[in-house]
Amino acid sequence: MNYSKIKFLSVALVCGGLLYGCGSSSESETETDTPYLTADEDQGGLDLPSGFQSYVIAEDLGRARHLAVRENGDIYVNLREANEQGGIAALRDTDGDGRADEIKYFGDFGGTGMAFYNGNLYASNDSTVFRFSFTGDSLIPDNAASPDTIVSGLPVQTSHAAKSFTFDDEGFLYVNIGAPSNACQEQDRSKGSPAMDPCPLLERHAGVWRFDAEKTGQTQLEDGYRYSTGIRNAVALEFNPFDGHVYAVQHGRDMLNGLFPDMYTTEESVEQPAEEMFRLSDGANFGWPYCYYDGKQNIRLTAPEYGGDKQSSDRCEGTVAPVATFAAHMAPNDLLFYTGDQFPERYKGAALIAFHGSWNRAPLGQKGYKVSMVPFQNGSPSGEEQNFADGFAGVEEIEAPSDAKHRPTGLAMAPDGTVIISDSVTGKIWRVFYKEDNTLALK
Repeated sequence: MNYSKIKFLSVALVCGGLLYGCGSSSESETETDTPYLTADEDQGGLDLPSGFQSYVIAEDLGRARHLAVRENGDIYVNLREANEQGGIAALRDTDGDGRADEIKYFGDFGGTGMAFYNGNLYASNDSTVFRFSFTGDSLIPDNAASPDTIVSGLPVQTSHAAKSFTFDDEGFLYVNIGAPSNACQEQDRSKGSPAMDPCPLLERHAGVWRFDAEKTGQTQLEDGYRYSTGIRNAVALEFNPFDGHVYAVQHGRDMLNGLFPDMYTTEESVEQPAEEMFRLSDGANFGWPYCYYDGKQNIRLTAPEYGGDKQSSDRCEGTVAPVATFAAHMAPNDLLFYTGDQFPERYKGAALIAFHGSWNRAPLGQKGYKVSMVPFQNGSPSGEEQNFADGFAGVEEIEAPSDAKHRPTGLAMAPDGTVIISDSVTGKIWRVFYKEDNTLALK
């Protein structure tokens, strides 16, 4: 199965090659008899929908970003910064309880993107996509000290630097290259600074570029193909096997009030623009920096830097509408389409989105710090956003992101259909599972 980044993630349960526990089991064994699906008493601090439970797989790994899983179940977590041991954490469960017993580090870089493709582990830092390979059942890749370079020379910037990626089912790699800018001003985030028109950043930034998934030595300028443009920054990027499209959830622009106080109130700036989910297609343009999406009017409007007046849409003609929108400034950082069977049927094909939380809702209340579910049917959203996992922040009121004890950043699905969530503050990792009537037939 060659689905892109379907992120089958779990700890490795390697007892006798079993994925869900060690030793013999009877068909009458229930969920409460199985340590692998036994929740922490406090659910690991999470608030979940009825019927769902969770436990902590590992913690204090470092600033965890995206995750991936090998077919044998080993977890690999990309850390934002490498520590003295390495930039990728490798986790293995050896006793069948779902928690990581063995943790090792490798790699001399940190980053965000991580996925398995054709049995190889791909990971990215802010300029390069690497490939690690394995033989046998070793937890550490054979070429951990010298991975293959798939794409190098991607733009390095001080903001929106993460090079998240995904794979489709036709052999292509898609890489997010965010814009190092809020709205393409000559002096970024500076009141009165004129916008650059046309925006030169669109040449190499603010879009998703496509590459060969397995060819080494590629560069953006020589081998990259700009697949979709006008995307300010899409850390949440994922292939949807149900309809064959790559989807992205964008970090929207900031500072409408700070830059244009005579046009936007503080409240309007906090609630605009909506975060947008895009269905990518070849040549699609989603409007940045010339436009932003007004969630109250449900329309894409011309940005004030480009002559917008909160009503006009002249610079937005021909841009592709979002398939879903969300509250402003929640910082979507990962996206997972649920393909498993462990959750109730209504979750099949649904999108799970990790909202990291953002500073730009100040001075009003923060939002985000949660995982949401959007039901999908036939490849399109079929219902409203619903809370799936909350409680990460650990406090009721958040004035700034630094107040949050944990911030969800990565999502993945384990081979049994349970869902794994990572945290970028301390490196805590949870497993979420569904339990009905206290029993679960063994797979």
